[in-house]
Amino acid sequence: MGNRFLATQECGIHENVKQKILASDERDTNLIFRKLHNTARVGRNAVSDEVVRVLSEPDAKFENVAHLVSGQRGKAVMENGDLDAGMYWAGQAQGLIHDVPTVADLVERIVSQAEALVHDRLQPMIARAQVAA
Repeated sequence: MGNRFLATQECGIHENVKQKILASDERDTNLIFRKLHNTARVGRNAVSDEVVRVLSEPDAKFENVAHLVSGQRGKAVMENGDLDAGMYWAGQAQGLIHDVPTVADLVERIVSQAEALVHDRLQPMIARAQVAA
């Protein structure tokens, strides 16, 4: 749900990041730090591509990418909107995000969809279970 709430009107990140989330699909991410046994998924950009490339080298260590993955660089992405200034966290669910609603509208939508799911799928299942019992 993190990416979903990043792409809301109230979220204080730069509009470029929101638009990148909207434009991305589930394949627009990179898995970083796999070699270090601390895998993380981030949005695909020049910096995350470079981190993946560097860490694919046989003797690579965290120190080889520390300057690329600093929190200050990620903060710059969120504040200034320069998508290649650093990395930003992003999951595959970004491919399901197609708008930038208000938080109130988003929460209302989530609740409505959950209620519909319970009504349309779970209630018939519960009814069948009760009949079988």
